[in-house]
Amino acid sequence: MELRIFTEPQQGASYDDLLRLARCAEDAGYGAFFRSDHYLKMGSVSGEPGPTDAWTTLAGLARETSRIRLGTLMTAATFRLPGPLAITVAQVDAMSGGRVEFGVGTGWYEEEHLAYGIPFPPLAERFDRLEEQLEVITGLWRTPAGRTFDFAGKYYTLTGSPALPKPAQHPGPPVLLGGMGPKRTPRLAARYADEFNLPFVGVDESARQFQRVRAACAAIGRDPAELHWSNALVLCAGRTEDEIRRRADAIGRDIDELRENGLAGTPAEIVDAIGRYAAVGSQRIYLQVLDLADLDHVELVAAEVMPQL
Repeated sequence: MELRIFTEPQQGASYDDLLRLARCAEDAGYGAFFRSDHYLKMGSVSGEPGPTDAWTTLAGLARETSRIRLGTLMTAATFRLPGPLAITVAQVDAMSGGRVEFGVGTGWYEEEHLAYGIPFPPLAERFDRLEEQLEVITGLWRTPAGRTFDFAGKYYTLTGSPALPKPAQHPGPPVLLGGMGPKRTPRLAARYADEFNLPFVGVDESARQFQRVRAACAAIGRDPAELHWSNALVLCAGRTEDEIRRRADAIGRDIDELRENGLAGTPAEIVDAIGRYAAVGSQRIYLQVLDLADLDHVELVAAEVMPQL
């Protein structure tokens, strides 16, 4: 079981805040540092100083870290055209020496689209666009050097693309897909994903959705063992009940709810909870760290949870 750090900087964080936490995570031995791709806060927090762009952030971290892998949960397909996005991700991958992972989804938060003038089509069209984007982006990365790439879709058309630049990783950065959609999500994951991720769902729901994706893999003759399987869960750890409560209060969450739906409690409790996810096939846990200033939180889990996994 691998532990990774996952942040939500739209809730209020500067680039310097993210850099400090990414370096802490790297020094503590976490496998990766991921961030959301959102342009608007959620809930009652202020969100100040305002949003930071996911791929601009990762480009900076690529040059200011050296070992930890970097990625998005999840880049919104509504935010960017697939050709320029393929260029951006390939460039950041090269800047990092091949440490980038590309999580992508349909986009779901309508208010941020309204706030920044981004079109927000209906869900069926967002899935159609995501599927075309996946075909375009992976097609550009996989096109042999010296060849060109063409694509004629309903929403995107590319003609004579030189399919450059190439990522440092071949044939490209790992692609992460996720979500609880019962039909299209498993089919897209079976076709395109290197990793399938489930955000903020319980063990039973994880088992059911993992099985849907495995069945979709079998339907196209793909070995499900080719995929990595992961969950993202809110972290709230402490050595004592008072410490756990302090951290829950700092992020405005209820301890009992976090114990039920996240990873909350003492290191021993968290190890047990992670074990339940491992039993249904999860191989990576993305620890959603909401208080980015609490570096002791990250170091506690690295010291007292990670060695037991």
